[in-house]
Amino acid sequence: MTSTSDPRELRAALETLTTEAFRPELAGIDRLPTLDIARLMNGEDTAVPAAVAARLPEIAAAIDAVAERMARGGRLVYAGAGTAGRLGVLDASECPPTFNTDPSQVVGLIAGGPDAMVTSVEGAEDSAELARADLDALALTAADTVVGVSASGRTPYAIGAVEHARAGGALTIGLACNAGSALAAAAEHGIEVVVGPELLTGSTRLKAGTAQKLVLNMLSTITMIRLGKTYGNLMVDVRASNDKLRARSRRIVALATGADEQETERALAATDGEVKNAILAILAGVDGPTAARLLEESSGHLRAALAAAPR
Repeated sequence: MTSTSDPRELRAALETLTTEAFRPELAGIDRLPTLDIARLMNGEDTAVPAAVAARLPEIAAAIDAVAERMARGGRLVYAGAGTAGRLGVLDASECPPTFNTDPSQVVGLIAGGPDAMVTSVEGAEDSAELARADLDALALTAADTVVGVSASGRTPYAIGAVEHARAGGALTIGLACNAGSALAAAAEHGIEVVVGPELLTGSTRLKAGTAQKLVLNMLSTITMIRLGKTYGNLMVDVRASNDKLRARSRRIVALATGADEQETERALAATDGEVKNAILAILAGVDGPTAARLLEESSGHLRAALAAAPR
């Protein structure tokens, strides 16, 4: 898909989008007291969770498909421009410290590359060809998933990424904030969270951005739950890379096992600081190497490893 070259055609296209709609009742917002503006904005934001809730069946179906691919070694790749691209990069960057994933396992692509995280890269979002080149650089496979993210649902970069990925056999998801979007239509799993017109006309970093963040939270978090990266609601694959996370690791082991401080420290020392292994060592009464073997044989699922542990 290429951009609309005629400015009149582009303007007409934007005027049909819910996310670009003008709200005359807010035309005097700049004359209101700050507290009133804050109340208006807060009231707008309260509509976002309900809009996401309306799409939960589609979100859940997409998550199950992603988890199945990732269990076979596939990657999760977000692709978007502007705010949508930045949200994808943010979600991807938080997976390694939270779930101990390899940095290459969840990837965020933003039109224009890393510089576009902090500055506008003119024309990048209008290029489907750029999206194809970015995906080709990853050597995409049929085991991978590509999530195109675009509030309007018409961004060429996001649509181009989804179309290219789907043609190569990868799983595709299109996340948009307008109904009947080209992005959702191009993907196997279309998710359209319609949050309505923005407080500031066309400023999709507001409600649309919040909705996208909520959905991306679900995609990555619940996928990681399905992959065994948690034990109950504990982040047992957390990477202890600083003092705060080391303290959190000790707390997670204690919460999962009921062990005292000394037993927790011994288990973590015996398992090279691996939280999941330490929990298994305590609960199953096994040594570090045995815990590692049981988890490897259980594909990293702690509950399965506990069930397989010798009695």
